Amino acid sequence: MQRNPVGKLLLFGATGDLAQRMLLPSLYGLHADKLLPDGLTITGTARSDHDDESFRAFAKDALEEFLPKDRKDPDAIQSFLARLQYQSLDATTLEGYDALAAKVGDVSGGLAIFLSTAPSLFEQVIRGLESAGLAGETVRIGLEKPLGYDLASSREINDCVATAFPEDRTFRIDHYLGKETVQNILALRFGNSFFEPVWNAQGIDNVQITVSETVGLEDRAGYYDGAGALRDMVANHILQLVALIAMEPPARYDVTEIRDEKAKVFRSLRQLKPEEVPQNSVIGQYVGGAVKGEIVKGYDEELGKDSNTETFVALKAHVDNWRWQGVPFYLRTGKRMPTRRSEIAIQFKPVPHSMFSGRGGLLQPNMLVIRLQPEEYIQLLVMAKEPGLDREGIRLREVPLNLSLDAEFAGKRRRIAYERLLLDLIEGDQTLFVRRDEVEAQWTWIDAIREGWKANDMKPKHYSAGTWGPAASIALTERDGVTWQDD
Repeated sequence: MQRNPVGKLLLFGATGDLAQRMLLPSLYGLHADKLLPDGLTITGTARSDHDDESFRAFAKDALEEFLPKDRKDPDAIQSFLARLQYQSLDATTLEGYDALAAKVGDVSGGLAIFLSTAPSLFEQVIRGLESAGLAGETVRIGLEKPLGYDLASSREINDCVATAFPEDRTFRIDHYLGKETVQNILALRFGNSFFEPVWNAQGIDNVQITVSETVGLEDRAGYYDGAGALRDMVANHILQLVALIAMEPPARYDVTEIRDEKAKVFRSLRQLKPEEVPQNSVIGQYVGGAVKGEIVKGYDEELGKDSNTETFVALKAHVDNWRWQGVPFYLRTGKRMPTRRSEIAIQFKPVPHSMFSGRGGLLQPNMLVIRLQPEEYIQLLVMAKEPGLDREGIRLREVPLNLSLDAEFAGKRRRIAYERLLLDLIEGDQTLFVRRDEVEAQWTWIDAIREGWKANDMKPKHYSAGTWGPAASIALTERDGVTWQDD
């Protein structure tokens, strides 16, 4: 696509945790690699009382803490800090936006805004930007998800944003889409001819997606207790992975065509009726236990009060279209799990007839495992003959064919997901950003599940920290003769 880089970047929430850990290191990485436009200025804004110099000192401290040692180039850090300036702002009132606009300066050369604030502030921020002339045709805006907590609130936010920023200037960020391995799903599917003939209901038995965390609430208690695992993880990251696995081949790598195909997947998700929800979903909440040998508290203890918020959810989903009819998608995410993992496991159907039956080898169906984190690899499990003279029959064993992306591309720096997304925002490429109709189709599906929980008075089942969730999640798959991929 034709890129249209802006000359200025405005960061809301510039002193927050996300800015320190991800945004400032990502922008520095782009600067050090000479990928930022010459002359690009970066204006930070937040409630914190800084001037230009104290904000640069704040940013320098963040880079010292969160950059890898091999990326700390004093000269590059100094020249990056020279790009930074700061204007304090109370985003809840219109006062101060004129001063912010004056600090940003002339935006005729293009301005990109990264809005990392609570969604409850979006309307006030949009009004402030409009009042100060920071929402014109040369301005685009990036919105850090989540956008709302259900379909109605999402529409309210999107309607508000659309009054100032049309869809072609709105960039909804899901940082999972910036991960190299997530983008590699497209390369794996559409760059290799041998997968496509079996990438359908005739070749695939089931798909499993697991996003597990070992951490608990950390500093997200206020947000998480009002959201829960379904809204926090499934409504964002996991459904985007479903779309990349299930989408039809676009005619070309084009922003509109890729997002069109993803949107079709979301519209094809089978919406669960209230009476179907208990058989197709499991919710849990962790209690005290041990994670990696460390004793940890239960959710209610961490929160400091009783709560029915789910910290674990497992779902059985279907994509009702020609390609995927009858193929279950098992989705699972939770906190205080045994290991940190983001993984897609695609279970192929068994061979139609085994000539080895009764001769010392139980055939296992092939499986493709795509690990997104913490390691990045692609593994294909295939059957192979064990070495030997075979006097009592051929013996078969499942063996892995491994492609380690970390090892194969060891000479390439593994970038933070936000590096790609910030660069695309600056250059105007919307391919890896989420379109409004995608968001609303996702919420339509999510809302039906939550309504089913409410209609059936479903409460989270307890599971010990350090385990793979409630026992009912095992039954969810084993009713279909399927086992979760937990190795």
